[in-house]
Amino acid sequence: MNFRFPQRPRRLRQNQAIRSITRESQIHATDLALPVFITEEAKPVEIPSMPGVFRWPLHELERKITEWYSSGIRAFALFPKIGESKKDSTGSYILNEDSLCYQAGRLISALHLDLCLIADLALDPYTDHGHDGIIGSEGKVVNDDTVEILAKASLLCAKAGFHFVAPSDMMDGRVSVIRSQLEENGFHETGIISYSAKFCSSYYGPFRDAIGASGGASISKQSYQLDPANFRAARRELFLDIEEGADILLIKPAEPYLDIIHQAKQQCNVPIAAYQVSGEYSRLVAASQNDWLNLQSCAMESIISIKRAGADIILTYFADRLVNWLKS
Repeated sequence: MNFRFPQRPRRLRQNQAIRSITRESQIHATDLALPVFITEEAKPVEIPSMPGVFRWPLHELERKITEWYSSGIRAFALFPKIGESKKDSTGSYILNEDSLCYQAGRLISALHLDLCLIADLALDPYTDHGHDGIIGSEGKVVNDDTVEILAKASLLCAKAGFHFVAPSDMMDGRVSVIRSQLEENGFHETGIISYSAKFCSSYYGPFRDAIGASGGASISKQSYQLDPANFRAARRELFLDIEEGADILLIKPAEPYLDIIHQAKQQCNVPIAAYQVSGEYSRLVAASQNDWLNLQSCAMESIISIKRAGADIILTYFADRLVNWLKS
């Protein structure tokens, strides 16, 4: 047979050089942000549910940040694990300027590296009940009281040298109040990465282990995090956060919500971030440990899907390995 097909798409796939020059989505080290767990513990501790990911004590942080920076990573998001004795019902330790996260911010800022430092702004590492907000007398998370304490914490983040605060609580109106608080106190250049579409996902379990969140995965956060079934509700949150002053919008988790990422990229005129969360990471690592999947190729495919959907910035626990895989 000698057919004369006018269209032969395989012409663009016949060798690696052609495949490379016609590739539509490219991953670069500067697309990535590395979530970093910090701890009051004396030594680095590997997180059992997240093999290969560690909690780092402050005295190791300068070395690790410098190492990651040298590899090509330019953005870091910090998440603290504090002792149970410092937790209470209102998460008040978040307002202690000597708490772990602010110490880490000052330490990294003193390195004078050209990097982007992001502070997670949430109460769940600090509360003894594990919720992202203050519990009221009726047993529900109180929106406005939570917003007030987060706004105060945003000032401590700014003073500690963080370039962005990232409210991940999903309280109504918090972006507006945080923006006002920062402006009124002269922190005009401190940006907000808003967790605009944070879904009530089953993929967060290993993360809660990593920060030692009280109650672990058993806590229901359905009254404030988004219903995974709701597309329009997510779109509403995205638009509201732009109106309130968010500089970057974040979708979490990433791969199960590629449609939300795509929608945000198409309709929102600000950078879009996506968080490949702990459960997304752990499922790939667990499958690779059982020789069911190839970790490198599957992680790369997952990241490419997030980039293709429209994410400008990808928070991923694979970032430190991805920068090396991209060089190979």
